Amino acid sequence: MRASSPLTSGLLSLIVVAACARGEEGATADAASPERGRYLVTLGGCNDCHTPKLLRPTGPVPDSSRFLSGHPADSKIPPVPTGVLSPEGWGALVSPGLTAWAGPWGVSFTANLTPDATGLASWTAEQFIQTMRTGKHLGTGRQILPPMPWYDIGQLTDEDLRAVFAYLRTVKPVQNAVPAPLPPATAPAPQ
Repeated sequence: MRASSPLTSGLLSLIVVAACARGEEGATADAASPERGRYLVTLGGCNDCHTPKLLRPTGPVPDSSRFLSGHPADSKIPPVPTGVLSPEGWGALVSPGLTAWAGPWGVSFTANLTPDATGLASWTAEQFIQTMRTGKHLGTGRQILPPMPWYDIGQLTDEDLRAVFAYLRTVKPVQNAVPAPLPPATAPAPQ
């Protein structure tokens, strides 16, 4: 057997240490860990649409008491200007709290992602994954509407989507029955 050089021995040791560290990390960190999910939810900007905003002189700020609770059920949406809900109009308008969106598809409201009965309490991880993969509510229902980027989120691995779902199960439940989307013909008209 040939003696190895110090450089080769050092490189081999580094590879073994790295592999062991990765193995230890994998052994202690569940793939569907809420911490990984928190990271992905933060990086994905879920809070940007799913948390109602308070309007301040410096701009909108998230209402931390309603974190990820979606469009407030008691919030009145303003009339949609004529022409917005057509392909020839503006691409979209957003409500003052940044949780309702109007466009050619009608009006969509951001969902309650908290583990409340009015949110994701009855959902399974598999239903969440199917929703993100298919763009259908609960994986089989109505279409998920803009601006929800389900087609991008659906590119995450099953492990990452499970981690997102695991994290969403840890946030404070907020009772908030978000309204159903409004098709273009029933969107609030100008007075």
